[in-house]
Amino acid sequence: MTKILHVQGNALSDTKQTLGMIREVAFDSNPIWVGSVEMEGGTASGWHHHGQNDSYLYVVSGKARFEFGTGGQGIVDATAGDYIFVPAHTIHREVNPDNERSKIILFRIGGGKPVFNVPGPAS
Repeated sequence: MTKILHVQGNALSDTKQTLGMIREVAFDSNPIWVGSVEMEGGTASGWHHHGQNDSYLYVVSGKARFEFGTGGQGIVDATAGDYIFVPAHTIHREVNPDNERSKIILFRIGGGKPVFNVPGPAS
């Protein structure tokens, strides 16, 4: 018999972190990873990428800025209700430009290690 899995929102597990972010995982079944990330207002994460994983994000609350590309000059701003796609191997960081805490739900598809912290994008 096939089972439906249920993870309560307050029962997520800590996972590999990047400076400035609080990541938690609900499901980690290679090649799919599902979890959340929260950031305090006025903070920026460290630079990172997600290896061979494409990342699909939904902004639940607050605001999020994604910096990427040469010298980190590419910018995408998102608010609650927005969806974001970050392709595999894309070096980026998240910034919470607001005073409120932000929360994002993440779906990663591709497998392998889910996060690689790096010094930053090429100039």
